[in-house]
Amino acid sequence: MNPHDILTSIADDRLSRADFLKLLAGSLALACGGAGGAAAMQPILTRPIPKSGEALPAVGLGTWQTFDIGGDAGERARRREVLELLFEGSGSVIDSSPMYGRSEGVVGDLLAAMGARDRAFLATKVWTRGREDGIAQMEQSLSRFRSDRLDLMQIHNLVDWRTHLKTLRAWKEAGRIRYLGITHYTTGALDDLADIIEREPIDFVQFAYSLDVRQAERRLLPLAAERGVATLINRPYEKGALFRAVRGKALPTWAAEFDCATWGQFFLKYILANPAVTCAIPGTSKAKHMLDNLGAGRGRLPDEGQRRKMVELWESL
Repeated sequence: MNPHDILTSIADDRLSRADFLKLLAGSLALACGGAGGAAAMQPILTRPIPKSGEALPAVGLGTWQTFDIGGDAGERARRREVLELLFEGSGSVIDSSPMYGRSEGVVGDLLAAMGARDRAFLATKVWTRGREDGIAQMEQSLSRFRSDRLDLMQIHNLVDWRTHLKTLRAWKEAGRIRYLGITHYTTGALDDLADIIEREPIDFVQFAYSLDVRQAERRLLPLAAERGVATLINRPYEKGALFRAVRGKALPTWAAEFDCATWGQFFLKYILANPAVTCAIPGTSKAKHMLDNLGAGRGRLPDEGQRRKMVELWESL
């Protein structure tokens, strides 16, 4: 099977799981294209978690909407392929939330069926008010993930964050979570996130950042680097808005200078080139998109001059 047929089969869900994993290396080489094929075989970029030095793969998986599915066997098989590709591509970070419907339970069921809990860096959130309700919700998340410990628990959208932060510290001390964090998805909350990490010992901060939404570059990203706070990037594609803006447009030839073969990689490589970014977590339910996302974590990243050129191109659209 040639590389084009590999991706076509992935897109049409015709490739068996065994062949899918067997042909992973070849399809990754196609994703980078031409001379960039060698870059496709490199290990995925990792960044250290500042508080511990633990290396974290720089491309992960978000589950908002994409994993909120029922028990349909076909749908679950497709999500399992996404997870298998994440792990086979050296990724590990899976981010979820009780806010995301059935996503936590679907991830937990699939990881259990795959025997892959130890391969995942599981991150979720507490999203309620009050100490007791927060504890109950976090216990429910543990049950849904079929795990007695989570890698990262975050306070979703800063809801009752002072109350939950006390609980998270106690859970971390007890070994029930490894790291604690705070999150938001709006630019209006960036200063609030920054204010908190200036005063509180926080391990992770999660927020929106993309080629189109760059406000985090002003204060939050530099501050996170200064304070030793790991960063998770949500909405890297702005819910698909970035792809809609370039529909029908050719990728610039100079993108090959940083081993970029697709618009998706172009958008993610802009983010990953910021050294304060620890991991980007685009959501997807499709194997071909997971493959493309992983490709952004391999090969060269744009330098500062190239990043300025990327911004100029974007603003000219």
